Amino acid sequence: MIPGRAHRSRAAHSGEQPVSGDVATIVFVGGGPRTVGLLERFAASADELLGGRAVDIHVVDPYPAGGGRIWRRDQSRLLWMNSMTSDITIFTDESVDCEGPIVPGPDLATWVAGVGATRLEEAGLEPSGPMDFPPRLLQAEYLAWVWDRVVRSLPANVTVTTHLDRAIAVASEEPWGRTPGSSDAMSRVVLQSGEELRADLVVLALGYLDREPTAEQAELAGAAEANGLTYIGPGYTADIDLSDLQPRENVIVRGFGQAFIDLMVLLTEARGGWYDECDGLLNYHPSGNEPILYVGSRRGVPYHAKLGYTAAGATPVPTRYLTAAALDQLGEGVLDFQSQVRPLVDKELTFAHYQQLFQAHPERTRWSWERFFEVLDRTLPTAPEFIAAVEAAVPAVADRFVLADVDRPLAGVSFKDRAELDRTLVQLIETDLLRRDDPQYSADLAVFNALLSVYSVLSAAITAGRLSDEDRVRHVETEWHGFFSFVASGPPPRRLEELLALHRAGIVRFTGPDLQVALGKEKFVARSSAVPGEIEARAFVEARLPRPDVLAATDPLVRGLLQSGLLAADHLVASDGSSLGGGQLKADGQCRAIRADGSVHPSLFLLGPSVSGSAGSSGFSRPYFNGPGFRQNDAVARQLLQLVSVDSQKAGQRHAS
Repeated sequence: MIPGRAHRSRAAHSGEQPVSGDVATIVFVGGGPRTVGLLERFAASADELLGGRAVDIHVVDPYPAGGGRIWRRDQSRLLWMNSMTSDITIFTDESVDCEGPIVPGPDLATWVAGVGATRLEEAGLEPSGPMDFPPRLLQAEYLAWVWDRVVRSLPANVTVTTHLDRAIAVASEEPWGRTPGSSDAMSRVVLQSGEELRADLVVLALGYLDREPTAEQAELAGAAEANGLTYIGPGYTADIDLSDLQPRENVIVRGFGQAFIDLMVLLTEARGGWYDECDGLLNYHPSGNEPILYVGSRRGVPYHAKLGYTAAGATPVPTRYLTAAALDQLGEGVLDFQSQVRPLVDKELTFAHYQQLFQAHPERTRWSWERFFEVLDRTLPTAPEFIAAVEAAVPAVADRFVLADVDRPLAGVSFKDRAELDRTLVQLIETDLLRRDDPQYSADLAVFNALLSVYSVLSAAITAGRLSDEDRVRHVETEWHGFFSFVASGPPPRRLEELLALHRAGIVRFTGPDLQVALGKEKFVARSSAVPGEIEARAFVEARLPRPDVLAATDPLVRGLLQSGLLAADHLVASDGSSLGGGQLKADGQCRAIRADGSVHPSLFLLGPSVSGSAGSSGFSRPYFNGPGFRQNDAVARQLLQLVSVDSQKAGQRHAS
C-alpha cells in the first residue's frame, strides 16, 4: 500500500464521500490496538444499537492498521515483548464487566498454537510457547489478524477505509453538537496529503506522543553538535538512528530499563555478534562492530527480570487497605499522597508479600499467619512493632519485604573501585534471575499482582481529583511509576543473561547509581557518587522514554487543537510556583474532549495514554483480568453507536421540524 493512499477494507460507496443524513461518518485518528479494540466493541453492539444505519468509518494512521507505530512489522525481529505470550489478549472474556455482549477471541498464546500458525510460518517467524517472551513482530502479526477479523465482523452497512497518512488538523464547522449525520455542519479532518475527511464524529485514539526536548536536553544536543559529539535524547529505541555510535568507542548510557535493553540488542546482536551456551553459561562472541556501553541510572541496577512461573493462589485480587472507601475515610477533597496515600500503598504490598509467604511457604516462618496478620493489620510496615514481628517470625532476610530496600538496592552503598561494583552487580543480577524463576519465592508474584491492583486504585483516585497535580506528577507518575516499572515491567530473563554475557565480553560496563552526566571540555563525563573516578566518552545516550507532556507534543494535530481551544490540557504548577510541565489532555467521564473554555465537545472523543482518565494505555490486557481498557472501549463504542443510530437520526429530524 502506498503511503497517503486510502484502502477500503469493505465494499463502500463510490465517488464523493456521502455527507447527507443517510450515512454517518466516523473518523478514527490512530490505527493501533486501541482503535482495534474500540471497533471490536462497536461490532459487538452494532446489531443491538445501530438500527440498520449506514456508517462509513475512516482510520487514519501513517502506519498500517492493527499494530500502529509501536507494533508495526517494520522493526527488528530481535526486539522482544516484555510480556509472556499467555499474558496478552485484545478480546473480551467473561471477566470483563461491560454492557455490550462478550465476544470471545483467542489470546496470543491460543492464536499462535492455532489459527495463527500458518500466518507466522509465512512471515518466517517461529511460534512462541505460552511462557515465552515473543518477538514484537509476532504481536504485529496477531494484531494484523485481529484487525482483519474485526473488520469482517462489522455489519454489512458499515464500511471501513484506512488511510496511510497523518492527520494534521481538525477544523470545526459550527455548530458542533448537532445530531450526528444531519446535513447542517460537519467537522473536517485534514490529512498531510491534502485530503480532507468530513465527519460526524471524530475519535482521537492517540498513542504515546513525541515531544520537544526539555531545555536541558536541547542544551546538551546543541553543545554536542558544536563540539563534534553525539547526543541521543530520550525516545523510542526502535525509531532512533544509532549509526553515529562507532565500533569499540565508549558510549555513556543513562537508563537501565526496557529502552536500554532494546539499545543493547540493537548495538550488539543486530551488529553481527552472536551467543552460544557452554556448560549452562551464555557466551557472547563480538563482531567487532559494537561500541562499549557504560550504563548507569539513579538505581544503578537493571530492572528486575520478568517472573518466569505461575503459582496457585497468586492472582490479582481487589485491594485490602488501599480502597476507595479507605481514601474516603481520610477526608473529602484532595489528599496528600506522601502522608495519607503512600502508607496504604506500602501496607498493601507488604500484606500481599507476607500473606503469600505464610500461606504458601509456612515452613519458612515461625509464627502462624493469624498471629502475624494481627500485627500487620494494626500497624504500618515502618512501625517498630511490625519490624520486630518480621525479625521474630521470618528468619531468612531473603524472605522479608522492605520496600525501600527493594526500590533502591544500592542506596547508601559505596564501592572502593569499579571491580567491586562489578562483582556486586553481577551477584545482584544472578540472584534476581534465580529468584524470578523459582516458585519458592512466589511472594514476589503476589507483590507483582498487588502492584497491578494498586495501580488501578491510584488511577481512579487521580481521575476523581483526589490527588493534587503536584503529587500526581512527582509522586505517582514519576516515583511510583518508576518503582512499578522497576519491579513489574522489566525484561525477559534471557535478556539479563545476555547482559551478563556482554559484561563478561567487555561490551557492557557498569557506572554505578545516581549517575550524573555533564559535558566536559571535549567529551561527555559520567560520575557516580558511589564509585571513585569518572568515565569520558564522545557519545551519550539517554536510554529512556521522554516524560509525557502534551503541551510539548510535536504532533501538529494536537498542537493545533490546543492552540484553537478545541482541546485543553493543564499547565501544572507546583506549590512553590515552579512549573511541572504540561499534563494530559482533558476529557470527561465519557471520554469526550473538554475545550479550553471548560465546555464538553459532544462530537470529539479522546483515548490513550496522553488523555486524563483513559484506561488501558497499551490497548490490550491479560486474559481474564477484567481489563479497564476493555470496559472503557465498550462504553465509548456503545456511545458512538447510539449517536449515529437510526433512532438518533429520527430524533434529529423531529427536532429540526
